[in-house]
Amino acid sequence: MMSLLEATRAQHTATTEQTTSAQPVSDNRTAGKALAVVRILLGSVFLWAFLDKMFGLGFATTPEASVLAGASPTAGFLGSLEGSFAPMFHAMAGNVLVDFGFMLGMLGLGVTLILGIGLRLAAVGGVIMMGMLWLTALPLINNPILDEHVIYAAVMVALAATHAGNTWGLGSVLARNNSPRWIR
Repeated sequence: MMSLLEATRAQHTATTEQTTSAQPVSDNRTAGKALAVVRILLGSVFLWAFLDKMFGLGFATTPEASVLAGASPTAGFLGSLEGSFAPMFHAMAGNVLVDFGFMLGMLGLGVTLILGIGLRLAAVGGVIMMGMLWLTALPLINNPILDEHVIYAAVMVALAATHAGNTWGLGSVLARNNSPRWIR
């Protein structure tokens, strides 16, 4: 017969194993909501950048410098760089494929993050895009390694890893319909 002390230890061990088992962070309602807010806000940053460059809303891009006015969204920025990788980026400035990829990337990141779908694909594309933008900023002025591009990339990876699209997003709908994992 098991002693009272052994029974208490067994119960404590079972309770500890249950509470420490690996579960997605988004299973916690408060954490899921917090991640959803971060996801929607970050998506709004990218969607806004797309809209401003496309239509020249007068914030970072004037109407005359908009894509709809025939301007390149990359020529001014990439063409004026002076950092470590400036020659490489000068060659890319104003290239139609680079312009298209940049605009499509901002639109895609904005829409996927806001809707909460395709977060894995968004994380991969976002890390690549943020890595390229980080290279354009070298050498960094305020910190030798980190800037907002590194933070954005890390946040996108965290959002994908925690299934942040399941709260206030369409990720849970796609999961219920057995959609491929990369699109959830």
